[in-house]
Amino acid sequence: MSTSWVDSSVATVGTVPALLGPISPTDALAWIAIGAFVLAMGLWWRDRTDAARYLAAGAWVVFGIFWLTMAPYYYADAQSPIQTILSLAALPLCTYTGYLLYRGRTSLLLLSKAVALMGIIYLPVETIPFARQWLIETTAAQAHFGMELFGYSPGINEGANGYQSRFDFDPDETVTGRTTYIVLACTGIGSMAIFGGLIAAVKAPLRRKATAFVAAIGVIWFLNLVRNVFIALASPYGWFQYDSLIYITTTFMGAPESRTSFLVAHNFIAQSLSIVALVGITYLVIRILPEVLEPLEEALFVLTGNEYDLADALDHDEVGDPEAPAPADDD
Repeated sequence: MSTSWVDSSVATVGTVPALLGPISPTDALAWIAIGAFVLAMGLWWRDRTDAARYLAAGAWVVFGIFWLTMAPYYYADAQSPIQTILSLAALPLCTYTGYLLYRGRTSLLLLSKAVALMGIIYLPVETIPFARQWLIETTAAQAHFGMELFGYSPGINEGANGYQSRFDFDPDETVTGRTTYIVLACTGIGSMAIFGGLIAAVKAPLRRKATAFVAAIGVIWFLNLVRNVFIALASPYGWFQYDSLIYITTTFMGAPESRTSFLVAHNFIAQSLSIVALVGITYLVIRILPEVLEPLEEALFVLTGNEYDLADALDHDEVGDPEAPAPADDD
């Protein structure tokens, strides 16, 4: 979610790419990385494992460079400490993953497959204008409905991104004179793509995969709705306009005083709680589909260099036995 002055225009967040039209260098890197992952999965499927490893290794390096190019945006425009740190950490982590694949850790191909599927879910929404517009405007309408449940009905008009996504609060009736508008990151599609890719990547009965997918997407949708309503109200009504917080945002982030409530609600509270929510959703998915533990164990190996048995750590009997034969009606 982005914030803007009610009575003035603001710069569009990022570049809005057009299908078959101009694509920014950052978007191009994303397409190259995901395309290479997909090709590597095709080679793996045809039992050309060594070729798949080498191609996936290169894809990981390109993927890391892509995230590095996002760091200036997260730091200067989004002013998000969490996203800035993660984007800077991505290049060494992705490069190390590629190195491990190149040296023969074939098990990382499953994690590579999950990333490929995540990209297949996310990139079309990012790059096809009508899909992007529909998702943003639908999310804005749902957030507006959520605000109406609490007695607020500001209306919606055109945001800086050109979509009907901006909440039309009257600046004379609010504390900060600011409002917010929905961008793609506010739709929850990123988190949905992560879990969709993980679930689709593993081998398991279709019924359990579908159940895990519906559960994850449902929880993400609900929590994202709560998040958008919270930020949309906190920003104009100045819920966090306290002297200590104003000092932090103006002194260390260079933000105007009136933007404090947005930054605290969006960058500090919502983004921190989103990490907690992702952990909780992951545990929910594991209980339904313990097969996702395998790519998660590979991710932990990259992060720590240690082998893990997550099923044992989480109590194997609690999450189920991925080796047990599936019931006949799950096929």
